[in-house]
Amino acid sequence: MAKIFCIANQKGGVGKTTTTVNLAAGLAKVGQRVLMVDLDPQGNATMGSGVNKRELALTVYDVLLESASVAEAAVFSDKCGYHVLGANRELAGAEVELVELERREKRLKTALAVADADFDFVLIDCPPSLSMLTLNGLCAAHGVIVPMQCEYFALEGLSDLVNTIKQVHANLNPELEIIGLLRVMFDPRITLQQQVSEQLKGHFGDKVFNTLIPRNVRLAEAPSYGLPGVVFDPSARGSQAFVAFAQEMVDRLGTMKP
Repeated sequence: MAKIFCIANQKGGVGKTTTTVNLAAGLAKVGQRVLMVDLDPQGNATMGSGVNKRELALTVYDVLLESASVAEAAVFSDKCGYHVLGANRELAGAEVELVELERREKRLKTALAVADADFDFVLIDCPPSLSMLTLNGLCAAHGVIVPMQCEYFALEGLSDLVNTIKQVHANLNPELEIIGLLRVMFDPRITLQQQVSEQLKGHFGDKVFNTLIPRNVRLAEAPSYGLPGVVFDPSARGSQAFVAFAQEMVDRLGTMKP
């Protein structure tokens, strides 16, 4: 049974897409079968996985409208070692088209259920807003991984996200929970970041992942080459941290294959 996780945060610019593609690549490196689902019409996670969004015949848009299955629409990225259910501009229209459809918030959940046996992990990159697309991701997922910058404005955004998850859990998806908080772009030299990190650990306890993703130039350069940092420069500190995070995920969930 695949473990399905949204990478979500209602605050923009916190590294959701960077986390999604690098965690996907890291999980692939430690032997897991991974599907990365891009639910953002910008298609950054698609392009960042070595897949040209402009050349896709089928996308997550087709899956949500039930004109294609996950198996038909997903493509394998040879460069990155995982499958990609990509997105492009068409996905922006899905917001309007889904409104009048039945089971509109559970279209992705239904589609992924058919492909459950094909993957160990499904990672869903969500838009920063609470939209119908994000709602589809939250309804499909077993849990949420929250990338967090250790800054006070990020704490405020986290409070909003926790409330959203509680509402979805109560009304639409009783399986949904916060799997963990990942501290990204972390610089231990900055006192403020250390203080916010301690606040997170004090409030969320073992929900805070042990792995810290440092600020890293090579990790930031990778998207311009259409690759996750884990693939672009495996020796970089940020890349090694994401591989360690992937292993921590596997160990925490007990999903490593024998």
